[in-house]
Amino acid sequence: MPLLHALQACLPLALLVFLAGFVDAIAGGGGLITLPAYLAHGLSPLMLLGTNKLSSSMGTLVAAAKFLKEARFKADFLFIMIVLAAAGALLGARAITLVRPETIRWLLVVTLPPVAVFLVARRNFGLADTSAAYAGSALLLRAGLAAFCISFYDGLLGPGTGTFFALVFARFCGFDLLRSTALAKVLNLTSNLAALAAFLYFGRVNIALGLAMGLAGMAGNYAGSHIALKKGAWIIRPMLLVICASLLVKIAWDMFR
Repeated sequence: MPLLHALQACLPLALLVFLAGFVDAIAGGGGLITLPAYLAHGLSPLMLLGTNKLSSSMGTLVAAAKFLKEARFKADFLFIMIVLAAAGALLGARAITLVRPETIRWLLVVTLPPVAVFLVARRNFGLADTSAAYAGSALLLRAGLAAFCISFYDGLLGPGTGTFFALVFARFCGFDLLRSTALAKVLNLTSNLAALAAFLYFGRVNIALGLAMGLAGMAGNYAGSHIALKKGAWIIRPMLLVICASLLVKIAWDMFR
């Protein structure tokens, strides 16, 4: 009976984590759902970020593997991107002690509305892959700079990292939204694992709950990545718009409440 009650208590959380994984696989932003869900479940704020990193890393691993199977990036390109993303995330985590998070939030409030307008105005955005227009070194420079800078932001603050990855890779590297999302998953997984290692070291992870919810997240990511691969930019683009709008509302709410 105690086990049955425990399962019933976790069911709403599992459903929300599944939904977050589904959304995250398509456009990022799953943390907008999981963080409030964990708090509502009664998880201690001290264990919140670490437990969320564990479950989200498990889910992102599934989405990254499924996307990469279709996206086909070269191994040396991926290796360089992963190294730069890890370096950026570590430096960002260090910089959070030097920069006020409110400063970054103000920058996001200024930046997100133009991004949303851009997605609405450019109806063909991300439908075609034009990355071949860049020389190999130029593409590597653009993608590497994006990987480092956005991972730095992820270590510094974090909300919407996967969404920003997808948008920047599509806009400045010429990848279609499907390949941009695939690369975003790999780099987001890199920064998540780096953060998870730190949280585990400091004992700030509810491992049992994180593993259980990770299974729900894996199922959601699998379903979401399947839909994204089937529908391509036609589903990713509107989801990115929704996530941008949701991020803006959340950040503004956190700043002014």
